[in-house]
Amino acid sequence: MTEEPHNLILDFLRRFDTRLNRIEEDIRDVKFRLGSIETSVAHVSSKMDRFDERISRIERRLDLVDA
Repeated sequence: MTEEPHNLILDFLRRFDTRLNRIEEDIRDVKFRLGSIETSVAHVSSKMDRFDERISRIERRLDLVDA
């Protein structure tokens, strides 16, 4: 009779451990994907900055902006 609750607890702990491992893997995957997104956003942002600089130079050369 004492072995039944003991086995139930062990079974529960094993299932809990399995679920926890899956959650850890999912979090690792999410972190990796988030890092990729951050890198992409930084790349796009730097490109936009360069476009802004180029457009400003073009506007100055064509006298399209007030001095």
